[in-house]
Amino acid sequence: MSRTVTLALVDAEGVPLGSLPPYDVPEPWWQEVGSVVTEARRRHDLDVVVLRLLSADPPKPPGGHLTYLAQVTESPVVPLSPPTFDVSKEPLRAAWARPGGPARSLAWATEELRRLGRPVTGVAQQRAWNLSAIWRLDGEWGSAWLKQVPPFFRHEAVVLRRLAGSGSTPTLLAADDSGRMLLDHVPGEDRYAADVDERAAIAVDHHALQVRAAADVAGLVAAGVPDRRVPALAGWIRTMLAPHDVSVVAGLLADLDDRLDEVRRCGLPDTLVHGDLHPGNVRGEGGRRVVIDWGDSFVGHPAFDLLQLTDTLDPAAAGRRPAG
Repeated sequence: MSRTVTLALVDAEGVPLGSLPPYDVPEPWWQEVGSVVTEARRRHDLDVVVLRLLSADPPKPPGGHLTYLAQVTESPVVPLSPPTFDVSKEPLRAAWARPGGPARSLAWATEELRRLGRPVTGVAQQRAWNLSAIWRLDGEWGSAWLKQVPPFFRHEAVVLRRLAGSGSTPTLLAADDSGRMLLDHVPGEDRYAADVDERAAIAVDHHALQVRAAADVAGLVAAGVPDRRVPALAGWIRTMLAPHDVSVVAGLLADLDDRLDEVRRCGLPDTLVHGDLHPGNVRGEGGRRVVIDWGDSFVGHPAFDLLQLTDTLDPAAAGRRPAG
């Protein structure tokens, strides 16, 4: 499955210029924009920065015909279709999705790397979507990654600082208060295809992190990591459900406090929870595993991560006791 991409172009001031002719890119995943940028350069000798998704047909991933908003610094030579979009009034748009936003973030990251003695010789856009933007910055020293997230995920930097030295999390090189992070490269591959035994090994690694963090719960909460311990969890669940039709979960809500009290009486201490611990958020190479993407993290019950790790397994495999 592939994507058919149309780029709606704006200049550095956000003035609409028009749209490029559609073209295909191989990856179906909407947030992956590296090949979108590469193909625009190959076909039209045009350097673009993808800002965000404008429209999609069908409305859910993967694949389909997608229209992205992209910024250019030079006027395209190729004829453009007339502009049919207006992006002038979007005050809540993420910083990286606005004209000029990526350039400001890259300038910040380049300067931080210069301070670290790592001059940048090349940059490449990798991802752009509503939850993050990711760029690779290269030099003779290797590679680093600029990741920018919304304000509700910016505690990821706090978590990485407090877990520094564990060997199981990315190395945070720099961060600011806006959600920008500069991360050292993690070698290996994302472990989407991890089997049951590898998932069990991930759980063992993660258990060590949670034991370490259990002694730092108060510090994590004070530093801005969301607090979803009982009884705060009950209020958070009700707040999240309030805008929706809660009739389908009426039975759960009726005895929610009792259920959470039962969980608390199990005796496991509250600790740091990753919040999205599926195998794709683990990178591995040669027996070393690193857990990435801590934006969903919170302080709460540790079993949540185990449930996430076994979510796509059949019940028999999920309940099997690992060897050793």
